[in-house]
Amino acid sequence: MHTTIRPGHVAVVTGGASGIGLAAVQRFLETGMKVCIVDIDDDALAGLHDAFDTTQVLCECVDASDMARLESLYDRIISTLGPVDVLLNNAGIQPGSSIFDKENTWQRIIEVNLWGVIRCTQVFTPRMLKAGRPGLIINTGSKQGITTPPGDPAYNVAKAGVKAFTEALQHDLRNRDGAPIEARLFIPGFVFTSLTANGRTEKPEGAWTPEQVVDYLFDALGRDDFYILCPDNDVDRATDEKRIKWAAEDLIQNRPPLSRWHPDYADEFAQWMKK
Repeated sequence: MHTTIRPGHVAVVTGGASGIGLAAVQRFLETGMKVCIVDIDDDALAGLHDAFDTTQVLCECVDASDMARLESLYDRIISTLGPVDVLLNNAGIQPGSSIFDKENTWQRIIEVNLWGVIRCTQVFTPRMLKAGRPGLIINTGSKQGITTPPGDPAYNVAKAGVKAFTEALQHDLRNRDGAPIEARLFIPGFVFTSLTANGRTEKPEGAWTPEQVVDYLFDALGRDDFYILCPDNDVDRATDEKRIKWAAEDLIQNRPPLSRWHPDYADEFAQWMKK
């Protein structure tokens, strides 16, 4: 277990009212931590407020990309729960997108999935550094931000930005003299949540539950893993590594972008995956 995850400490979870975020909230509470649940779903937050011990849980309806609201949120957390030890930037949406934005979703996807991570980090981390306590920033990325498959370009762009931002954040933190805070990039696999359900009411066989992926996250936090790359019931670590390496070699070999899905490279990719 990471040293910051301990009884009495405070975790903040954005997108914490459902799915992976809610599973993480429950795990933090099981360890004896206090938790601030941040979400824009007021109804879900109201239900959680009634379900949890309000001396241990603070429920706040705040848009993770709203800088001014985040600043006042931090003050409420300090006065209600205490200094923040863990920030899990998990808020995300996936309404679908296309390259020319016929759905008119690009701006909101970037606002929540990328700016939400950036703004929360910019508000919370300097204050956590000033407090001088060991701390942890966990940013939820996606494999779609690494291999960037066709079909949802706005989501891919946002999650690729989260990867680059979190790498830069960890580099900055590790080069500060005496800085007791570190960052991790959390990369879930196929997880059955409202974000991925697409009308399904039962979990597909290939998907993990939110609880499974959070178990994997907490295990990885006990190690030095920066890239917390999660498998699922369909895709193991070796398959992920091959897909990521193939994507990187598009640039190295000057292949067409997204060659994994290019008909001229279909056989070569299939052979690559069999090696």
